[in-house]
Amino acid sequence: MANALGYVSETKTGFEGALAMMNLAAAIRIEKNAEKSADGQPDYRIFAGETSTEIGGGWLRKAKASGREYVSITLADPQIGPRKIYANLAPVKGKKGRHVILWNPRD
Repeated sequence: MANALGYVSETKTGFEGALAMMNLAAAIRIEKNAEKSADGQPDYRIFAGETSTEIGGGWLRKAKASGREYVSITLADPQIGPRKIYANLAPVKGKKGRHVILWNPRD
């Protein structure tokens, strides 16, 4: 079952919005990684709060069933908890440029 962790809107440099989890509410920016120089590096860098603390990265992926491109993100910060959080950005139907951050549980 997918759980919404927050919502973001498209910007010229990526996405901007908020995380809204039980123990954390923070403004976030998901920006294109202008310094990417290798395949393993993230396509996006994720920053939180007024201090722009880096809390994760995002990688462009292609859905197997539909072939559509999406962003797979990983969040890691002590305020989030001891484990990484994996999520995907998915478009919100009927809301152009708006995306939901969907929790993607991994074993």
